[in-house]
Amino acid sequence: MFFSKLFGTSPESLLTSKLFDENTFYEAFIKDLKRCKEEVIIESPYITCRRMEILESIFEKLIKHGVKIYIITRNPNEHDESMARQAELEISIFEEMGVQVLLCTGNHHRKLAILDRKTLWEGSLNILSQGISREIMRRIESYELTMQMFKFLKLEKFL
Repeated sequence: MFFSKLFGTSPESLLTSKLFDENTFYEAFIKDLKRCKEEVIIESPYITCRRMEILESIFEKLIKHGVKIYIITRNPNEHDESMARQAELEISIFEEMGVQVLLCTGNHHRKLAILDRKTLWEGSLNILSQGISREIMRRIESYELTMQMFKFLKLEKFL
């Protein structure tokens, strides 16, 4: 009772959350993506062609089924030359596909995903670019905690 009054949710949401690393994340995340019915929001400061080779076909299928996809990423002008070229290419592919891309300036560095406003992924892994780094992501299935993040980030202003 105290926990739900303090945090606005039950402790079960956090207790049943699961942790993933760079080796286990994508299999679970892709399963979640494929189940989306309405909306995908991904914040990833970096986008690489190599990672998008895996994710583009999934995004295309989701869009064909009416799922809205929003990508929030760092403005390519804030990347080095190689990363900027890759980001610009993938952003143009996203836009052709029907994905809405929101560019951030000012050293944007958040990494998270909100799926159908009920599943929250958050942690250190750049979802659209991860390669060889060691990372961690937490998956929380909770409408309350997902909406807490949605409101905290003030996403209603943009989506």
